[in-house]
Order: sequence, then C-alpha cells, then structure tokens
Amino acid sequence: MQELIDKLDINQYLPAIIAGATNVLLAIVILVVGLFIANKVQSGVNKTAEKYQKLDNTLFSFLGSLAKYIIMAFVIIAVLNRFGVQTASIVALLGAAGLAVGLALQGTLTNLAAGVMLLLFRPYKVGDFIAAADRFGKVDEIDLFTTILTTFDNQQIIIPNSQIWGAQIINHSHHNIRGVDMHFGVAYKENTEQVRKVIKGVLEAHPNILSEPAPFIEVEVLNDSSVDFLVRPFCEGAHYFDVLYSIPEQVKMALDKEGIEIPFPHRKLIIEKESA
Repeated sequence: MQELIDKLDINQYLPAIIAGATNVLLAIVILVVGLFIANKVQSGVNKTAEKYQKLDNTLFSFLGSLAKYIIMAFVIIAVLNRFGVQTASIVALLGAAGLAVGLALQGTLTNLAAGVMLLLFRPYKVGDFIAAADRFGKVDEIDLFTTILTTFDNQQIIIPNSQIWGAQIINHSHHNIRGVDMHFGVAYKENTEQVRKVIKGVLEAHPNILSEPAPFIEVEVLNDSSVDFLVRPFCEGAHYFDVLYSIPEQVKMALDKEGIEIPFPHRKLIIEKESA
C-alpha cells in the first residue's frame, strides 16, 4: 500500500520536474549560445577596425562592447521568459530607465555622439595641428567624449567633442605642403620691382622654403600710406611656423640694407598763414 502511494506521488510531480529540468537546460543552452554569439559579434567589430587603418580602434572597441551588452540583454530576457517571468514589464521598465538616464546625461550623450562622428570621419588625427572651438594646438588624444590639445606654451586644453563637431575645424597638418601668407608694406616712392627682387632673394636663401611651387610675391593693396605686398612661400608642414616667424625679420633687414622705406601710418599737416 505504501509503495502504491509513493508511486502515485512520483507520477504526480514527474511532469513538473521534467518541465522544470527542461526549462533549466534550455535556459543554459540559450545563455551559452547567446554569450558565444555576443563574444563573436564583439570580436568581429573589433577586427573590422584592425583590417582598415583609417578606422579608429577606440570607436570600434566601444561599438563592439555596446553590441555585446545589447545581445546579452536580449539573452537574459529570453532566459527569464523560459521560467515564466513576464518580460514585457521588464522591457518597459528598462525603456523608462533608459529614457531617464538619457535625459539626465543629455550633455554627455551629445559629446558621445560627436565623438563617434569625429572618430568615424576623422577630420583630424593625433599629432595634427588644428584650430577648433576658438583654440589652437597639437592633438594629443581623441576619445569618445573629449579632444585634448597641447598649445605652443605647453598648456593642456580639454575640449568637449560637442563644441568641435558641427563647427569650423581647420586642420593645419592635412596637407604636406603649406603656403605661408605674409604681408609687407613699402613706401609709394619705392620701385615695386626692386622690392619684389629683395623679397625673392630672402625667400630663395631660406633653407626651408621650396622652389616648387614657386613663391607668390605680388602687390595686393594700395593703402593710404603704403604699397602692400602679399608674399606666399611654400614649405613642408613641419616647417610652417619656422617660416612664418623667421621670414618677416629677414625681409625687414634686407629692405633696410637696400634703403627701401617701410612706412608707418602718418598724416601730413599743412598750416597756411593768413595774409595780413
């Protein structure tokens, strides 16, 4: 009699035990397969950046991690669903929490979006000299939220990416050959051909100025008290600032040596005597 009772009890709970064991096994399978797929996706995204030199590793590392966590979130929801947990309310709760976090971190997310665009389109890279957000310096680091510059006086400037993306960016290092614009004024009495010859001689003697493309030396403006020349020698980008800050003094010395007047703004005052 007791054996019959025990047999009936086992038969009564056996379907529930089998169903529970099946759910546990399926949940384990879903978890393992989901984890495998998530890792494969992350690895694939990371390897995409390694294949192409122009793609930034920082951006694709972030995208790979983001893809992995999104997949794992769906995997966990699927596992909970196997145990009869109502996941609709969980999804709604996660959505509401995501919206609240997004509103709280609106500025941070704006910088993140701008950082993704900068790393994707690469208007500049580490080592470039750029002018952006009313700042000028050498790019030391680009991450998803900020760009770090170092100025010539060795200051570190950290600029939020949202202030850079969507505004004007001047990349002074994009081209290997740079033109260096300078302006020099001489008196109206001076011979412009002689002035051009003196300036050309200074440019030809400079070790960092290229002969091709040829320097541009022409009269640009006839000002009130001077004839202004636009002078544009060309050099390699690495020598830009050396040329910019060394040529003006050399031109001044050469013009002085030739007796060519460099005027300063002045007014002529004429006083007429009244006749008695």
